[in-house]
Amino acid sequence: MRIAQVSPLYERVPPLRYGGSERVVAWLTDELVRRGHDVTVFASGDSETPAKLVAPIARALRLDPAATDNLSPHVIELAQVFQRAADFDVIHCHVDYLAFPFGRLVRTPTLHTLHGRLDLPFLPPIFRHFGDVPVVSISDAQRVPLRDLGVAWAGTVHHGLSVERYPYTAASGRYLAFLGRICPEKAPDVAIEVAKRAGVPLKIAAKVDPVDREYFEQVIRPLLDHPLIEFVGEIVDADKVRFLGDALALLFPIDWPEPFGLVMIESLACGTPVIARERGSVSEILVHGRTGFVADTVDELVNAVKRIDIIDRAECRRHVQTRFTAARMADDYEEIYRRLLAGRRAA
Repeated sequence: MRIAQVSPLYERVPPLRYGGSERVVAWLTDELVRRGHDVTVFASGDSETPAKLVAPIARALRLDPAATDNLSPHVIELAQVFQRAADFDVIHCHVDYLAFPFGRLVRTPTLHTLHGRLDLPFLPPIFRHFGDVPVVSISDAQRVPLRDLGVAWAGTVHHGLSVERYPYTAASGRYLAFLGRICPEKAPDVAIEVAKRAGVPLKIAAKVDPVDREYFEQVIRPLLDHPLIEFVGEIVDADKVRFLGDALALLFPIDWPEPFGLVMIESLACGTPVIARERGSVSEILVHGRTGFVADTVDELVNAVKRIDIIDRAECRRHVQTRFTAARMADDYEEIYRRLLAGRRAA
């Protein structure tokens, strides 16, 4: 098939540091190219991909000091994609609802994977208006806020990663890991409290976006002055696998409806179990008592840390190899692509 993958432009494909959607685009594209599909990726010009690359901008937006607007590059990107719609059998967009109107204007089947939270108050009118647009959820939990709107769900496709890029570490480390973004919904303050009460060192490798700078300075920074707590900051992708693999466990004490939680399968792929609060997709990703623990209160999370040595790290790795590989993800998307093509031909 001739497939267009339309990536967000905030990070390159794949990201050098933080980045979820663009990383998924990279893994899916790599696998589709490996299977012989003719793939074109629309992404920032600093991306690296075995597919054909069309770049609306030279550098990804987040790390480009010259970038002053996030919307206009995406408008240009979508224009570049859909003016070439006839060149593709399927157009697969990863920019949430921004591409919905464009897909209605072309004959080429257009699929939209929703990577963000769907419980925001401005979203129901959008999904009511575009109720015919085929969309994919990345977890069943992600769908819940829109369950009564008649959304045209084409399927749920859990993310999958390239397992070979995540070396397995058999031996447990001696620190807890927190990886991702400093913001209230990720609850790094809870991770710090859990580590202190459990008496286990915590390393925090996370970025701080401008919108979260005040939260970091007022809430988190005062908590970092403790011998058990180390703030590493945002780390490059090459260092991430060692950071995860060398940890005793990943703390994931989120307090929001997490659509997927990519860091959970990244950690499990390295053999490192996950301790998480049951929010959003967590129970779809983790198996309580087998790949980590799902808890709620701080006391329960502390108790999970104390019991983490009963988790078999090899089982964590097998769990990803069975359920969360790029190959399985590509299988799921290929099946959806074929259904969309068959429906268009029948129409």
